[in-house]
Amino acid sequence: MVEAAAGGAHVQAHGEPSASDIRLVIAASSAGTIFEWYDFFIYGTLASIIGKTFFPADSETLQLLLVWAGFAVGFGFRPLGAILFGYWGDKLGRKYTFLVTVTLMGIATAGVGLIPSAASIGVAAPLIIILLRILQGLALGGEYGGAAIYVAEHAPPNKRGYYTGYIQASVVGGFVLSVIVVLACRYLIPADVFADWGWRLPFVLSLALLAVSLYMRLKLNESPVFKAMRAAGEIAGNPFVESFTYPGNKKRIFVALFGVTGGLTTIWYTAFFSSLSFLKGPMRVDETTAEITVGLAGLVAMGFYVFVGALSDKVGRKKPIIWGNALTLLLLFPLFWGIGHYANPALAEAARREPVSVAGPDCAYDPFASEQPTNCGKLLSDLTALGVSYDLVRDGNQREVGLTIGSRGYQLGGPTAAIWADKKARTETLKGLLERAGYNFAKQTPPLGSLVLIGGLLCVLGALSALTYASVAALLTEMFPAKIRYSSMSIPYHIGAGYLGGFLPLIASYIVAKTGNAYSGLWYTWAVVLVALVVAWWGLKGGPPREFEDDA
Repeated sequence: MVEAAAGGAHVQAHGEPSASDIRLVIAASSAGTIFEWYDFFIYGTLASIIGKTFFPADSETLQLLLVWAGFAVGFGFRPLGAILFGYWGDKLGRKYTFLVTVTLMGIATAGVGLIPSAASIGVAAPLIIILLRILQGLALGGEYGGAAIYVAEHAPPNKRGYYTGYIQASVVGGFVLSVIVVLACRYLIPADVFADWGWRLPFVLSLALLAVSLYMRLKLNESPVFKAMRAAGEIAGNPFVESFTYPGNKKRIFVALFGVTGGLTTIWYTAFFSSLSFLKGPMRVDETTAEITVGLAGLVAMGFYVFVGALSDKVGRKKPIIWGNALTLLLLFPLFWGIGHYANPALAEAARREPVSVAGPDCAYDPFASEQPTNCGKLLSDLTALGVSYDLVRDGNQREVGLTIGSRGYQLGGPTAAIWADKKARTETLKGLLERAGYNFAKQTPPLGSLVLIGGLLCVLGALSALTYASVAALLTEMFPAKIRYSSMSIPYHIGAGYLGGFLPLIASYIVAKTGNAYSGLWYTWAVVLVALVVAWWGLKGGPPREFEDDA
């Protein structure tokens, strides 16, 4: 028997779903979630090509920042999608709402693969891409809440964490699928053809995935909890308004946003997106090698989500989240230091033995500028593009730009020297000086033993993500009353995931560019997780899982 709290009353739905019904619910919801997150993540997996095709810029750093800005735009519209589709999910039902969201996502993703490049249609290309990212964000804002609630409302209370753990694992599954598809295309298509047009195939493939998802989801029935509420006349009048006026809900939304979603989403994107970008960027690991390593770690991590979801049915929802946040604060930097050490030990050793520092007049660097206005800014831009960490020495008496590598100092020329006007020559000169000091800018393929160790460290990051994420669908379902559940859980979830998590690649990349330290972007994750730990400790209820109750 399924029981739902609608308002202060309880409504019952007789005829608990059979085991085969539950399997179909989990399979269809998980498959749809995998496909939808695949559609969203394929953009990030192909970030470097997206930048060259739609956001061309003279500065590689600016180009990457524009790509992550486009990535963030999609996330920025997730809360609006949560409001829109949450409203319809609470008014019309869970099933048909997430049928609409998956359709919108599939069409928008395929569109990215069909848009001509900026070289062909100019500024219209990035504008259309941004529009498609907005549609993806709207769709994703409605998808997660629908799929999570749908499975949770079918599950018996004592297995709710376990069953919804598959939905949480499906988010990682979408990332893994995006990596697998990109790797398959790279393997089957010559490199020059893939760079030219073959990269579009993973986007167009979303139409086939959409067809499979729709076929599976059309076989589903409406949630028993929603059917019971509709039969009892307990459907909310205005779910959005009631989400903020229902007694105690403002505190629940605050805790869900800053104590739950804020931490889990920044840990998730750091574990998977930041690690992949870190390996392919500053550590200069071969793209295919990096994608295989992170993809395999993600595949292993999917099992952690199901395990932690089941664990939360026994120890409660609060404990794993507290454990995950606390351990992340302790282990985040050491894990990335280890990944960097094993990925490119020569670079790590050169940076330790021969540190780089820069001094000069007007040493200001704007990562969003296509061309730096000062000579010192140009040098900082070059070092950032090469992925070399540096220290900035403030010396008001210095007239010319000075570069120090280890114990050796270099003057690159006076203010009017030709090198400052020739970016290519300047970069080659800089690379030559650094290579003589032991820096290696060739693409790296770490030995198997190192890759295994990197994979192990990535799995630890995946486990930290699972601790904070695996039980969240069950937790948020239990936190809010059934008649406004879709809206109430989707709004804080997608504000947290959309802004705190979705802007992480952009903010972290900006911090790295400004500081010249490849690890400095991790401080953003660390700060958000610290807030999440404090709020979760204060606001989440301990003890065994329980159905929603009318208390603040």
